[in-house]
Amino acid sequence: MSAKTLVTGRETMTSKERVRAFFSHQPVDRVPIDALWNPGILHKTMEYFGVKTEIELKKSLGCDFQAVSVNYVGPKLHADITGKFVDSIFGWHTREIQHESGSYFDYCDFPLANAGVDEVAAWPIASPDDFDYDLLPARCEEYKDFGLYTGGPGLPDVINSAGCIRGVEQVLIDLITDEPAGVLLFKRMADFKYQQLAKILEVIGDRIDFIWMGEDLGTQIAPMISMDVFRKHILPVHKRFIDLAKKYNLPTMLHTCGSSSWAYEDFINAGLSGVDTLQPEATNMSPKYLKQTFGGRLVFHGCISTTGKLTSGTPDEVREECRKTLEIMMPGGGYALCPSHQIQDNTPLENVLAMYETANKYGWY
Repeated sequence: MSAKTLVTGRETMTSKERVRAFFSHQPVDRVPIDALWNPGILHKTMEYFGVKTEIELKKSLGCDFQAVSVNYVGPKLHADITGKFVDSIFGWHTREIQHESGSYFDYCDFPLANAGVDEVAAWPIASPDDFDYDLLPARCEEYKDFGLYTGGPGLPDVINSAGCIRGVEQVLIDLITDEPAGVLLFKRMADFKYQQLAKILEVIGDRIDFIWMGEDLGTQIAPMISMDVFRKHILPVHKRFIDLAKKYNLPTMLHTCGSSSWAYEDFINAGLSGVDTLQPEATNMSPKYLKQTFGGRLVFHGCISTTGKLTSGTPDEVREECRKTLEIMMPGGGYALCPSHQIQDNTPLENVLAMYETANKYGWY
C-alpha cells in the first residue's frame, strides 16, 4: 500500500524555491509549511502515513524546511553521571521525566550555578574543530529539494544556553549586574558557536538557504529583560552572527518565545530577516499585530500555538484557527505555517492532520 499524502500536486515551485522566495518577499505558489515534533507524536503521525522516516513524513505533509548539522567526533570532556545525560559539548546535565503521554529531558544540577571566573574559565567546552564537517555536502545533496538551514533556536541563545549550565535565575542576575563569571560564560559559549558556524559556512555556505537563530526574550505578558540589558548583552552577540550570514548572502530567522516583539525593531536594524515561534496568545504577538507592525520588513514562521486549539481543541477548531491565521498572514507574502513549538505527545493525531490539511488546502496564492 502506498503512503498517504496531503500534497495536492498543484505545486509549481520546489521547496527550495519556495523558501528562498519566502525570505526574499517574492511571490510563492503556496505558503511554505514546516513541522516541529516531540518523538511520540512524530512516530504516531509516521505510522498513520505509512512512512518510516521523518523526511518521508515531511514530504507527505508538504513541508519545505530541513536542517543540516554536524556530528561531534571529539574527546569525552565530562564524566558520566548515573541516571542522567551529560552533554558532550557544553557539559550540562539533564534527567528524564516520565509523564502520562511519554517523557522529556529536564535540565538539572546546573554545575556552574555558583562558579566564579576561574571555574568558568576552566570549564571544558568542545572545540569547533571536533566535528565532522566532511559529511555536510552529502547531507545537502540528500535534502536538496528542501529549503535548507543550519543552526536552530540554540544559536547563539545567550540566556537559555548559559541557563542550562548556570540556571536561568543566575543568568538573569548576571545580565543585570554584569557579573564577570556569567559574562565570561556568555562569551565562551557564543565564541564556540560562532566559530562552528563559520566552519559550516565555509563548506556549505553556497548550498543552504538561511541561518536559524534563537533567543527567548519574553514572558507571556511582558519582556523578560530590559531594553538596556538587551542592547548591552544580547543584541551585539546576535549582530555578529547576522553579519557572518550576510557574508554568504544568507537570511537569518530568530526563534523568540513569549512576548518578544518589543525587540524586533532593533533586530530589523541589525539585519534580521525573519522571526519564528510567534506565540499568538502572548502580549503583542497576535498574527494581526505582527502583520500590521512588521509585515514587509520581517517574514513570519509559526503562529499556530501548541498550547491552544492544536492540543486541546477539536479538529474543526484547529482548521478554523489555521484558516484565520492564513487569512491574516498570507496577504503580501512572507508567512510560513508552522506550530509555535514542538507538537506535544498528548496532541490528538486528528488535530495534527487538521493543521496540515488546512495548510495544503487554503495556503494557495
